[in-house]
Amino acid sequence: MASIVKILRVLADPLRLRALLLLEREELSVAELQEILSTGQSTISMHLSQLRQAGLVADRRTGKNNLYSLKRENGSETNGSAVLTQLLHQAAGEIPEARHDQAALRLILEKRQDRMRSFFDEMAGRFGRTYMPGKSWKGVAEALLQLMPPLIIADLGAGEGAFSLLLAQRAQQVIAIDSSRKMVEYGTKQAAREGVANLEYRLGDLEDVPIADASVDVSFFSQSLHHALHPGRALAEAFRILKPDGRILVLDLVKHKFEEARELYADQWLGFSEVELRAALEASGFRDIQTSIVHREAEAPYFQTLLAAGKKAPPVSL
Repeated sequence: MASIVKILRVLADPLRLRALLLLEREELSVAELQEILSTGQSTISMHLSQLRQAGLVADRRTGKNNLYSLKRENGSETNGSAVLTQLLHQAAGEIPEARHDQAALRLILEKRQDRMRSFFDEMAGRFGRTYMPGKSWKGVAEALLQLMPPLIIADLGAGEGAFSLLLAQRAQQVIAIDSSRKMVEYGTKQAAREGVANLEYRLGDLEDVPIADASVDVSFFSQSLHHALHPGRALAEAFRILKPDGRILVLDLVKHKFEEARELYADQWLGFSEVELRAALEASGFRDIQTSIVHREAEAPYFQTLLAAGKKAPPVSL
């Protein structure tokens, strides 16, 4: 983190303060900051450059864009970061535009979600006939081997519900969650046509799951976690809804460099490494974590499928 003197010098500009207040909340691109702050691209880029040189923001490349965020010291609070935090909290109440900026930020995040939902709305009813990376029956079989019926299972990011229908053949109940209204409608009709009474579709977001606390035995993500804006929050929701000793299963893509997936499949993240997924599961509270690569595609771009499993340990009795 920058020295206190550098922090005070850089924060003398109100626009940079407003930008930092936004970047404390969310990773944003230059274009998104332009829209929120109603300021030209060159001005935003200049201020970001100054903030980066001062050690206050970090950036990472994603597709054609750089995403910027407030730089944090691995969770530690140095003198500089303590001063920055204090100044930002005070500035939030003193800058008149700050409230408007936060409202504009919420709209930006809603637009991100809408772009993803529109993709899946268009795909409803076509998944079985359209190629999707990581849709591996071998991977699904590996996951099924770890299920012990009868169970209450949450299929998080269920899409049309092909996997939910399979689970419902042996599970006590399957609750399928998806953020696309058309996917939910399609899956509900499909379950009714096949007479599957123990499968319930619910409209909801991976980061705000409409399921009660500690009410399911298994939380399952099948090629859906990489669509979450904040995978850590989605995993935390999966932890919340699990009963003590409940299990989480994650089937997703191994980290790759096929950037076209962002446009072709509405992917937010280009998969996850085993190390990243293990760390995210641990941070959410899961224990007894296991990971393995369960499928490798033979044709370019050679997607690989990663299976991760973990357990929600019961609370310790005193």
